[in-house]
Amino acid sequence: MSISASQVKELRERSGAGMLDCRNALVEAEGDIEKAIDILREKGLASASKKAGRIASEGLVESYIHGGRIGVLVEVNAETDFVAKTDEFKDFVKDVAMQIAASNPRYVSREDVPEEEIEREKNVLIQQAINEGKPEHIANKIVEGRMEKFYEQICLLDQAFIKDSDVKIGELLSQKIAKIGENIKIRRFARFEVGEGLEKREENFAEEVAKQMGN
Repeated sequence: MSISASQVKELRERSGAGMLDCRNALVEAEGDIEKAIDILREKGLASASKKAGRIASEGLVESYIHGGRIGVLVEVNAETDFVAKTDEFKDFVKDVAMQIAASNPRYVSREDVPEEEIEREKNVLIQQAINEGKPEHIANKIVEGRMEKFYEQICLLDQAFIKDSDVKIGELLSQKIAKIGENIKIRRFARFEVGEGLEKREENFAEEVAKQMGN
């Protein structure tokens, strides 16, 4: 069913949970706000959000190298050094580094995406929908759904977890906050791939075959 932005906003204000968690809870509750609140409470997400305002200045910087071709550095923060040294936290940070290597996000969250980039993407998608023959008022609704796909591609927290496609990274983060009992924040990351940004040489395929045949 369709969940409106106003429903998500109301649930977020009442529960304090994250926007993505609120949307998912509303879908599961078929739009019923009270049921959605119960779902968030059962999952520990409402209480986890209250911890999200606390300062997290400890943590880990984790590296991950895949096949010598992709490298990732990621900083994930916790409130205390004690939590940062636990296996639960370390495993989570490793999973985040692997996620970045595999899915190549550009930003941690939607809030990090520059407004001009969002507007440019919206304008392109609206024009695409109009070119497909959709009336403008319908095109705007179509764009809302397509923008979700856009965020899933570029924002780490919106991506499906590589180890469990039914869970998004933002949801996984909320679960860890609830379980560990401290605020956890994925602060920043850098991803490097061999040859990225460089113009690669393109050889003539026929010439390459000829060389291999000794001609």
